[in-house]
Amino acid sequence: MAVVTKDNVVMPARGFYGLPLLRQFGLMAGLAASVAIGVAVVLWSQKPSYRMLYSGLAEQDSAAVTQSLQKSGIPYELADGAGTVMVPADQVHEARLKLAGEGLPKGVGAGFELLDNQKGFGVSQFMENARYQRALEGELAQTIASISSVRAARVHLAIPKQTAFVRSQKKPTASVMVDLYSGRGLDEGQVAAIGHMVAASIPNLDVDQVTIVDQQGRLLTQPDTGDDMRLTATQFDYRKRIEAYYTKRIEDIVTPIAGLGAVKAQVNADLDFTVTEETQESFNPNPPAVRSEQTVDEKTLSSQQSGGVPGSLSNQAPSTTAAAPAAEAAAPAGSSVQRTTRNYEIDKTISHTKRNGAAIKRLSAAVVIDDRTKVDEDGETVREPLSEEEIARITNLVKEAIGFDTERGDSVNVINQSFTLPPAPEELPEPSMLSTLNVWDIAKQALGIGVVLFLIFGVLRPVLRELAAKGKAPPQALPQGEGSMAEDQLTLSGGMRPAALPAGAAGGGYDSNLNMARTLASQDPKRTAQVVRNWVAAE
Repeated sequence: MAVVTKDNVVMPARGFYGLPLLRQFGLMAGLAASVAIGVAVVLWSQKPSYRMLYSGLAEQDSAAVTQSLQKSGIPYELADGAGTVMVPADQVHEARLKLAGEGLPKGVGAGFELLDNQKGFGVSQFMENARYQRALEGELAQTIASISSVRAARVHLAIPKQTAFVRSQKKPTASVMVDLYSGRGLDEGQVAAIGHMVAASIPNLDVDQVTIVDQQGRLLTQPDTGDDMRLTATQFDYRKRIEAYYTKRIEDIVTPIAGLGAVKAQVNADLDFTVTEETQESFNPNPPAVRSEQTVDEKTLSSQQSGGVPGSLSNQAPSTTAAAPAAEAAAPAGSSVQRTTRNYEIDKTISHTKRNGAAIKRLSAAVVIDDRTKVDEDGETVREPLSEEEIARITNLVKEAIGFDTERGDSVNVINQSFTLPPAPEELPEPSMLSTLNVWDIAKQALGIGVVLFLIFGVLRPVLRELAAKGKAPPQALPQGEGSMAEDQLTLSGGMRPAALPAGAAGGGYDSNLNMARTLASQDPKRTAQVVRNWVAAE
């Protein structure tokens, strides 16, 4: 919109107010959108990067963890159906320490703390036993889950009711389900350790009654194959240890001579696991020793003594004065008998011998030695085989290392062969800068600053510059007597100079103004007719 002053000077409308209403609305909407985009980009660039704090949490643990984070003033986000809790990357360790101090997360399986949380009067014996069994299962599950390869575990105990009748007693059983991490597994030793731990925690529970499976339904415990099969597995493990022991002895003594990685050895041990018990009793043919001796000497008298009638007189002792000489005179000569008994100790030896199994019956060793490497006169590395003398010396060393026994039938074979060199490993790619968290944060802030600068210098500045240029348009002088007509012409054009006229043509005099009026009339004939009609009506 143009304005005509009293001095017939045309003042064009300045800046924003000189635009049509639709363009004014579009410009305002564009400015508002630019400001909103700039603010959103700035907020996005300042938002911290979130990292996973815990994953696979139960609903109770998720609620407890988020409540604790909220009390501590640590922002968090939930993902994967509230099973994963994420916090800012620079506060992960701080959040874990605070949650660990509060004992979070507790896990799905509750232990003996379940007995503390469920108290009350009037609880039956059945419920107490059920709670105790559930608490025991939870404790075992938490202990098994502490193994590095196990993500979670569940334990089911089948404990029969105790009875006073021995014949009616049943042994308890247990089953364990382990949820392993992706790409992890349990070896036989770990499976046996879990079984023994569960069996030791339950009275009267045998290890054979513990069944362990994984999340894919695979049976990890070996079925009961009897004592003979278990003994065979033990013997096989012992044989492997013996062979590994002798192999290490060979490699340790030959490696300093041939070089590191230039010796490969294998030992085959033939063991006898027969257990022999022998009892032997032997007698010494040397003269025996006297253990005891007994001598008996007997004397018999042949004289006949008169006997009296039984009575009081015969029971009385004779007088010593008269009977003594008579007895001495009548004493006849008698006979004597002497017997001797001697007990001799026989030298006897009883020996009981028990020969344990795992006796070495035969050893067979195979050793391969790589060629020797050296630098020739041209400075190149060449490989040459070992001589027969060197191989013989190494063979003697190997025999001494394994305790070679000819009577046992041991054998040692040492050969020299060029090893095939493995291909050179490819270099690991260097980690990109975007893989680090700090670089990503810096890139976000730089991107936000770039977007804001683009909005300022690429959108807002050109628009403001154009408005400022339109507001600084120079005033145009009108000739005398043509003010009203020029005003209507400028009003028709909205203060804009016709594109067909050259710059500065509006101030060129009467002819120029006349040409401008003709141009405006040809561009908008309806408004020109309205202006002429207004002139006629005014006069």
